[in-house]
Amino acid sequence: MLFIDTEQTRDALAFDAVIPALRDAFRDGATVPQRHVHAIQSGNAHGTSLIMPAWSERGYFGVKIINIFPENTHLGLPGLHATYNLYSATTGVPIAQVDGDVVTAYRTAGAAALGADYLARADAATLLIVGSGRIAGLVAQAMRTVRPIRRVLVWNVRSAGAERLAGQLRGQGFDAQATADLEGAAGQADIISCSTLSTVPLIRGAWLRPGVHLDLIGSFKPEMRETDAACFDGTTVYVDTDEAPTKSGDLLSAFEAGVLTLEGIQGDLHQLAAGRLPGRRDDREITVFKAVGSALEDLTLATLVYESVRGQAHAS
Repeated sequence: MLFIDTEQTRDALAFDAVIPALRDAFRDGATVPQRHVHAIQSGNAHGTSLIMPAWSERGYFGVKIINIFPENTHLGLPGLHATYNLYSATTGVPIAQVDGDVVTAYRTAGAAALGADYLARADAATLLIVGSGRIAGLVAQAMRTVRPIRRVLVWNVRSAGAERLAGQLRGQGFDAQATADLEGAAGQADIISCSTLSTVPLIRGAWLRPGVHLDLIGSFKPEMRETDAACFDGTTVYVDTDEAPTKSGDLLSAFEAGVLTLEGIQGDLHQLAAGRLPGRRDDREITVFKAVGSALEDLTLATLVYESVRGQAHAS
């Protein structure tokens, strides 16, 4: 069994390989049971643990356990921590343990970029990132793989986080700056990407200009929201998987408000990757991509990491 550490996992992942791998995975499919969700309480601490299995015809079976503790931000800790175990799908033999935090961050940002490849305008150049955590830190790199992103605005509920991320992005060659004016930044953006653990709306539908693409990859539970219901009123809505309408607080709130129906969701990443749906139809259309994450993505990237590391070991 290989134990693949943080550095090895990160070195094996680049978005020019991650995004095509995710595209192929969503096109071809895999067996992805519903995730198990457990509320964790110890003393005054509260969190959520998700158990996410998946297996494929390629012969791999994987399980991710991811723990989400939003209050960690007050302790100076990331809100998400994950482990990933990879097995043979034909024998059950353990194959590898991969850094689940890195896999989660790359697969989430990669799936967001895959969605944007179908739904954002071809000339999208200005990106607004809402959030400043581990996943938010990868969004600009991922989006730059599929769109000509040059300018990046960063907003975070704590301004120090936005300043820190903007500085990192400048070091990667982006024209990046932190902003305290979320409404003003939304009005300038071609793509708005929200990657937070918020339980209150941050982006308002009234702020969305024609042609913008709204990418929502943070919330994954009914009580979590990054938008108001107006963001789904008259916009073109896609999801990552059929779990999203039952898990996402953003979608559930839009259903409750009567501005969106289940039938009003245009489709998912499988249909887009398979070429069954057109994606964006014109440059004035407002598109929304709501993702709650899929074990298919985790399995895809863990397999990518394992095969890369194993190949390097055999080569040496």
